[in-house]
Amino acid sequence: MEEERYRVLRERMVDQQIRLEVRDARVLAAMRAVPRHRFVPECERAFAYDNRPLPLACGQTISQPLMVALMLEAARLEGPERVLEVGAGSGYQAAVLGRLAARVVAVERLPELAESAAAALRDVGIGNVEVVTGDGSLGWPPGAPYDRILVAAGGHEVPDALVEQLAPGGVLVIPVGGRTEQTLTVVTKGADGSVLVRNHGPCAFVPLIGAAGWPDASV
Repeated sequence: MEEERYRVLRERMVDQQIRLEVRDARVLAAMRAVPRHRFVPECERAFAYDNRPLPLACGQTISQPLMVALMLEAARLEGPERVLEVGAGSGYQAAVLGRLAARVVAVERLPELAESAAAALRDVGIGNVEVVTGDGSLGWPPGAPYDRILVAAGGHEVPDALVEQLAPGGVLVIPVGGRTEQTLTVVTKGADGSVLVRNHGPCAFVPLIGAAGWPDASV
């Protein structure tokens, strides 16, 4: 009965919040399928299908569903891609990516979050996502090149390492700007290595912490 209630809320989230701005049928289907409530703390589950970020451990957040969908649509996933996600967080976006791409590597700098994200992914039966712990601002060279890279944190610039790890023809989606407000930026890498940068409007993410991101203000 409880899972049915969450299913109804999830359908309502897609129909009333996401479909108004997102047209990609594969993204909409994936958002309908992945149980967001399984990726948030139990005390926040009543709000799991509200269109807003929710708090996680370690001072992090799970992004609002609409922003997740907008990033996924901007990535133009077709199915066979190998994807790098920077900032695994709760594991929710990685779970949705797992339904849209062939393989996903999700990098998380905080071991506690990496462990909980991996556990949540196992619990919901997503088997094509690997969660690793590391400095995501430097990407994850062992799995490069990637057809798509999605960054769930805001950087002050596009890290060179991520562009280098992007395959020819690949797409990188990253918030770029200040520590609290950014512009959703889409970088497309040409077959000749050229780079095209397009802006997709304002957004607000936690800062990208790391060697190619912001310094960690908590230390």
